[in-house]
Amino acid sequence: MKGIVMGFGRFWYDFVIGDDWKIAVVVVSTLVLTVAGLLFGLLGTTSATIFGGLALLVVFVVSMAVDVWRTPAGSTHVPPVDQPRADLKPIRANPEP
Repeated sequence: MKGIVMGFGRFWYDFVIGDDWKIAVVVVSTLVLTVAGLLFGLLGTTSATIFGGLALLVVFVVSMAVDVWRTPAGSTHVPPVDQPRADLKPIRANPEP
Protein backbone atom coordinates (compact mmCIF):
# COMPACT_ATOMS: atom_id res chain seq x y z
CA MET A 1 0.00 0.00 0.00
CA LYS A 2 2.90 2.33 0.79
CA GLY A 3 4.25 1.87 -2.75
CA ILE A 4 0.91 2.85 -4.26
CA VAL A 5 0.70 6.00 -2.15
CA MET A 6 4.32 6.90 -2.95
CA GLY A 7 3.73 6.31 -6.66
CA PHE A 8 0.58 8.44 -6.58
CA GLY A 9 2.47 11.24 -4.85
CA ARG A 10 5.37 11.04 -7.30
CA PHE A 11 2.98 11.18 -10.24
CA TRP A 12 1.26 14.33 -8.98
CA TYR A 13 4.55 15.96 -8.01
CA ASP A 14 5.98 15.29 -11.47
CA PHE A 15 2.72 16.35 -13.13
CA VAL A 16 2.37 19.65 -11.23
CA ILE A 17 6.00 20.60 -10.73
CA GLY A 18 7.40 18.97 -13.86
CA ASP A 19 10.75 20.24 -15.03
CA ASP A 20 10.36 23.80 -13.79
CA TRP A 21 9.06 24.45 -10.29
CA LYS A 22 9.02 28.22 -10.86
CA ILE A 23 6.11 27.98 -13.30
CA ALA A 24 4.16 25.85 -10.82
CA VAL A 25 4.76 28.41 -8.06
CA VAL A 26 3.50 31.26 -10.25
CA VAL A 27 0.35 29.34 -11.25
CA VAL A 28 -0.45 28.25 -7.68
CA SER A 29 0.18 31.79 -6.40
CA THR A 30 -2.26 33.16 -8.96
CA LEU A 31 -4.89 30.64 -7.90
CA VAL A 32 -4.36 31.51 -4.23
CA LEU A 33 -4.69 35.25 -4.93
CA THR A 34 -7.88 34.67 -6.93
CA VAL A 35 -9.44 32.58 -4.16
CA ALA A 36 -8.34 35.13 -1.54
CA GLY A 37 -9.99 37.91 -3.55
CA LEU A 38 -13.18 35.86 -3.70
CA LEU A 39 -13.15 34.98 0.01
CA PHE A 40 -12.44 38.55 1.18
CA GLY A 41 -15.19 39.95 -1.02
CA LEU A 42 -12.89 41.86 -3.37
CA LEU A 43 -14.18 39.86 -6.33
CA GLY A 44 -17.61 38.50 -7.10
CA THR A 45 -18.12 35.02 -8.49
CA THR A 46 -18.16 36.11 -12.12
CA SER A 47 -15.31 38.59 -11.78
CA ALA A 48 -13.20 36.02 -9.89
CA THR A 49 -13.76 33.54 -12.72
CA ILE A 50 -12.83 36.06 -15.40
CA PHE A 51 -9.91 37.52 -13.44
CA GLY A 52 -8.62 34.07 -12.47
CA GLY A 53 -8.77 32.74 -16.01
CA LEU A 54 -7.09 35.77 -17.55
CA ALA A 55 -4.50 35.99 -14.77
CA LEU A 56 -3.60 32.31 -15.17
CA LEU A 57 -3.23 32.75 -18.91
CA VAL A 58 -1.04 35.84 -18.56
CA VAL A 59 1.24 34.56 -15.78
CA PHE A 60 1.70 31.20 -17.48
CA VAL A 61 2.62 32.76 -20.83
CA VAL A 62 4.94 35.30 -19.20
CA SER A 63 6.66 32.68 -17.01
CA MET A 64 7.14 30.39 -20.01
CA ALA A 65 8.56 33.27 -22.06
CA VAL A 66 10.96 34.22 -19.26
CA ASP A 67 12.02 30.59 -18.84
CA VAL A 68 12.67 30.15 -22.57
CA TRP A 69 14.41 33.52 -22.80
CA ARG A 70 16.74 32.67 -19.89
CA THR A 71 17.63 29.20 -21.22
CA PRO A 72 20.81 29.31 -23.31
CA ALA A 73 20.46 28.29 -26.95
CA GLY A 74 21.11 24.61 -27.52
CA SER A 75 20.61 23.55 -23.90
CA THR A 76 17.80 21.35 -22.65
CA HIS A 77 16.31 20.47 -19.28
CA VAL A 78 16.44 16.77 -20.17
CA PRO A 79 19.59 14.91 -19.11
CA PRO A 80 21.65 13.38 -21.93
CA VAL A 81 21.12 9.71 -22.76
CA ASP A 82 24.43 8.70 -21.23
CA GLN A 83 23.41 10.33 -17.92
CA PRO A 84 20.07 8.79 -16.87
CA ARG A 85 17.95 10.32 -14.14
CA ALA A 86 18.99 9.13 -10.71
CA ASP A 87 15.41 8.54 -9.53
CA LEU A 88 14.61 6.00 -12.27
CA LYS A 89 15.53 2.33 -12.03
CA PRO A 90 16.67 0.52 -15.20
CA ILE A 91 14.20 -1.87 -16.80
CA ARG A 92 15.50 -5.37 -17.37
CA ALA A 93 14.27 -7.46 -20.26
CA ASN A 94 14.42 -10.69 -18.23
CA PRO A 95 13.98 -9.85 -14.56
CA GLU A 96 15.47 -12.37 -12.19
CA PRO A 97 13.12 -13.81 -9.56
